[in-house]
Amino acid sequence: MTPAEEAAGHWEGRILRLLRDRENHVFEMETPQGRAALRLHRAGYRSPAAIRSELWWCAELAKAGLPVPAALPTRDGTFLVPLSDGRHASVIAWMEGDALGEAARPFTRPLPEVLDLYQSLGALLAQVHSVTDGLILPPDFTRPRWDLDGLVGESPLWGRFWEHPAASPDQRAMLIRARDALRERLSGEIGLIHADVLRENVLVNGRSVSLIDFDDSGFGFRLHDLGTALLQTVEHPEHPQLRDALMAGYGTSDVAMVEAFTLARTLASVGWTMPRLEPGDPIHKSHLKRAMTCAGRVLNRL
Repeated sequence: MTPAEEAAGHWEGRILRLLRDRENHVFEMETPQGRAALRLHRAGYRSPAAIRSELWWCAELAKAGLPVPAALPTRDGTFLVPLSDGRHASVIAWMEGDALGEAARPFTRPLPEVLDLYQSLGALLAQVHSVTDGLILPPDFTRPRWDLDGLVGESPLWGRFWEHPAASPDQRAMLIRARDALRERLSGEIGLIHADVLRENVLVNGRSVSLIDFDDSGFGFRLHDLGTALLQTVEHPEHPQLRDALMAGYGTSDVAMVEAFTLARTLASVGWTMPRLEPGDPIHKSHLKRAMTCAGRVLNRL
């Protein structure tokens, strides 16, 4: 029996296919209640308490009517199950829709339609933040912190990006310059944020959008969610239009700060690659190149 089959048994489910293999293994699953997404959480990445906190938050957002996936209980009424291989499993409700896009690939939808979707995404993020502010968190609620230390401190959450072994001396100098500038510049309201608003995590159903994959959610600067949503467009000519549409939906006019948080996420993504990818993986160089492009543009504004 595979770990996925072991996990599925707790929900009386049947595995249909593998959907994603990144931080977690995610499977489409059939249950007596219908389709669902089974997640096998990467061992050692999030504590059981942190996963339970994520599931609680998503359930509260879904209960408030927001288009996010709610956790589904096992036949025993629990939401998180330990597996024999040391991982934990959870199941969330199936969300209909197609991904807004894929990294490093152009949009398949016409630009006017994409701009409307980015405006809708900005409005959804504003709703998520507003509803969250009205919640009373459980005493044992715990999630990582995407604050100043988590992004550009001495030990950022995703690693010391300025020490990336594939970075040239000039690139390393730019990474350090960008880190130091952001330490002085980043500011704003802090609360619970999604923290990973990539195209793959935004589902489109008609003209509406929904948000999935809260695995990296935590306490951070609210505008960091907008910066993350713009991460994959920083080298594309439509970036300013997408940024403006996203900001209009969210209700902010602080272009400089949104761009600063976009830079912060490009730097964090450089750190993300170090322990996860093989040394020769081309993503190392592409993430460094993207960070250089973003830093060159943003630092002139700071």
